[in-house]
Amino acid sequence: MDDTFELWDLRVSIEEIRGQCTCDHVVGDFFEVVGGKLALPSRRTFCLYALQSTLPLIPAKQRPLQPNDWMTTDTRVACPDPLCGAILRIDRTQRRIIHHSDVSAVPLGDSGGEP
Repeated sequence: MDDTFELWDLRVSIEEIRGQCTCDHVVGDFFEVVGGKLALPSRRTFCLYALQSTLPLIPAKQRPLQPNDWMTTDTRVACPDPLCGAILRIDRTQRRIIHHSDVSAVPLGDSGGEP
């Protein structure tokens, strides 16, 4: 059985700052999601609170979507700090073929005890 599936790599960037960002972000700061890993440019940081606002969307944005799904068009997320006003943009960058065995210790065909 083929153990591959497809995910999109993502880039999450600061698109706009409408207030005062106390985390020293500037427009263009970003992090990337490569497979199941978070990548930051060397010696850069990213606000934990802005990051957490994107996390619920990351798995869906990585997966193939139906053409009319709202996840294909809605790419912006707001930082939860209302005084910061940072707007983050989630962009798909490239498709990646992932092997199940590279991301899970549970063998295919084993439901892990689930019904």
